[in-house]
Order: sequence, then C-alpha cells, then structure tokens
Amino acid sequence: QVQLVESGGGSVQPGGSLRLSCAVSGFTVDYYATAWFRQAPGKEREGVLCISLSDGSTYYADSVKGRFTFSRDNAKNTVYLQMNSLKPEDTAVYYCATDQGYGSSRCSPDDYDYWGQGTQVTVSS
Repeated sequence: QVQLVESGGGSVQPGGSLRLSCAVSGFTVDYYATAWFRQAPGKEREGVLCISLSDGSTYYADSVKGRFTFSRDNAKNTVYLQMNSLKPEDTAVYYCATDQGYGSSRCSPDDYDYWGQGTQVTVSS
C-alpha cells in the first residue's frame, strides 16, 4: 500500500528556510519518481519540483529556481524539499506525490496518483 507522509512545515519569516520531508512506504524512492506540489488558498495546485527518472531531469517551477532543491535518503526511504530564501508568495500547503512510475518534467498534478496529506508552510513577517 502506497503511503506518503509529509512533515516539516511551519511558520517562518521572509528570507528563512524550511526543509520538508516526505516519508514513503509501499515503494522505494529510488525506483519510482516523486514530486512536490503546492496549493495556495484560492489557487490551483501547482508543480514545484518534479523528477523524471527516464531522462534524469528535474523540473523546477520558475518561481522556486535557485531557492528550492530536492534530495533523497534511500536508507530512510524519504525525499526532501529544501526551501531557502522563502517569500510570502511561497505560503501554501505543500504535498508530495508519486505516479508510481518514472515521473515527468510536465509536472502536472493530473499525472500523479498518490498524494500525502499536505503540510502547511506560512511565510510572514
């Protein structure tokens, strides 16, 4: 049974950092692709960072390039989203997801079947 559990959200001042974790069960994170999405109030869910295992590429939303990075701990079967230089516009619920496949640089929520429950990130002074 596939399960994804996010943690690490919270409140932070602009310019601060957070690291989100996504603990995975039901598959190994080095075999199937994972992705990070976010949804702000009143807005559609958007792709933040998506891994494509087929060509080894990583898609970053333009708004997070240079500030957010992906990492993975195979031993813990956990993926991470390191978020630096946070801005108020980064405020959203953040989700990790998998398509139980190789992922895609298209980074569309429609392509992902399994989702975590989300973790709130609030950036405010």
